[in-house]
Amino acid sequence: MKKMDKRIPVFKSEDEERAFWATHTPLDYFDSHSIQRSSFPNLKPSLKSISIRVPSDMLAELKNLANKKDVPYQSLAKVYLARQIALERGTLMRSPRKMGKEIGKALQRSPRNIPPAELKGP
Repeated sequence: MKKMDKRIPVFKSEDEERAFWATHTPLDYFDSHSIQRSSFPNLKPSLKSISIRVPSDMLAELKNLANKKDVPYQSLAKVYLARQIALERGTLMRSPRKMGKEIGKALQRSPRNIPPAELKGP
């Protein structure tokens, strides 16, 4: 393996740096032998615990779906929340028609949308 003796030049402007990297690859300046393992013992997770109230049938359905996917239900809930947040922000590209159908199906299954006569059973 050849010795890495290339140094990244000092740039006078962003335009000069942009032009340089347009014609060069960072791999020419990367020395894998100089890598050192890092440790961050005082790093705290950026997670916050929250408590939300959900209908018991919704929680049961979430747990059922999570079980089918073989993932913890809290993780699946985070995935669903992240997806909906991305949809709201417009950063997740999704077919509005398909999304509307899924929301419609979910609303149809919601106990609040079932007529009281059907909730009583036979």
